[in-house]
Amino acid sequence: MENVLNGIEEITLMGPGPSCVNQSVLDAMAKSTLGHLDPWFIKIMDAMKGQMKTLLHTENKLTIPVSGTGSAGMEACFVNLIEKGDPVLILINGVFGMRMEDVATRLGANVDTLEFEWGTPVLVDQVKEKLAEKFYKIVAVVHAETSTGVMNPVPEIGALLKGSDSLFLVDAVTSFGGIKINLDVWGIDVIYSGTQKCLSCPPGLAPISFSDRAVEAVKARKTKVPNWYLDLTMIINYWEGATRAYHHTAPINMLYGLYQALYLVLEEGEGNVYKRHMDNHLRLVEGLDKIGIKMLVDESCRLPMLNSIYIPEGVDDAAVRSALLKDHKIEIGAGLGPLAGKIWRIGLMGHTARPENVDKLLAALKTQL
Repeated sequence: MENVLNGIEEITLMGPGPSCVNQSVLDAMAKSTLGHLDPWFIKIMDAMKGQMKTLLHTENKLTIPVSGTGSAGMEACFVNLIEKGDPVLILINGVFGMRMEDVATRLGANVDTLEFEWGTPVLVDQVKEKLAEKFYKIVAVVHAETSTGVMNPVPEIGALLKGSDSLFLVDAVTSFGGIKINLDVWGIDVIYSGTQKCLSCPPGLAPISFSDRAVEAVKARKTKVPNWYLDLTMIINYWEGATRAYHHTAPINMLYGLYQALYLVLEEGEGNVYKRHMDNHLRLVEGLDKIGIKMLVDESCRLPMLNSIYIPEGVDDAAVRSALLKDHKIEIGAGLGPLAGKIWRIGLMGHTARPENVDKLLAALKTQL
């Protein structure tokens, strides 16, 4: 009988996610499975919460990984906070802002949006004007818009909300582990991320953090959280306290992997990790410029870990991506929405952000173009 796992090849993952995984993370995931209430596993859980709080620069007690990918993190944040009719403002300049709108609308929120051209950042002055019009229970934005490579001005938006009763909700799926996030100083009340981007752990977990204010909002709900699996009022009892209450069976070995991935970031040093992402981004930009390929996003708001580049005129988008994968074992991403067929998305996330990978891609692109 054929085992199709034997046909897996090693691919240099340079798309919008997942990223390359350090061997020590894969080794961690191969360790013996413990029970989800085993005392040693609870020790690992507590250590992981501390790691996440350190890297997010927060004192939030409710800082945990949700069982599921980054989209489960998004759903968990919205489903715990929104009740029917709640006023919500979503700032949109790409696919994942649109996904926020979809999730909030499905939950019955009264959703307003501010939309900006894809490839450009959210404009703070327009947000300020919108906030003057009415009160919003939640104001939500994507920090690192994966569909375009834009970094949005999260600290500046947080400053607008300071002293208000609005909750500031931020998507950090692509930013966590690649650029600094200062949760408490920036006034972020709720944040979610994913393991498969700059943390370089396989997909399957979604780090989240809720401020005390956000936790109080969950507790003050007039109706039950409409999703049992992601109901934080129950999940919190598994992640906190001297005795733990079973909610669902945690993905034990995935959590080993996240612990090790966070350990590697802290071991390398947070500042060193961010510098490595930026250095390799600049190396890529310089190399692309030499072969006549331009960046979509202005340098002032460009992400180091997700690089959107214009496809040269007359070049077959799918054919080049297919050749990179087949002949060079490199994966890059296509454009989405209005940018489909116009750009490629090159990920330099986590373990992928290394000079040898940048040089390998540049050489392969030269060959194909």
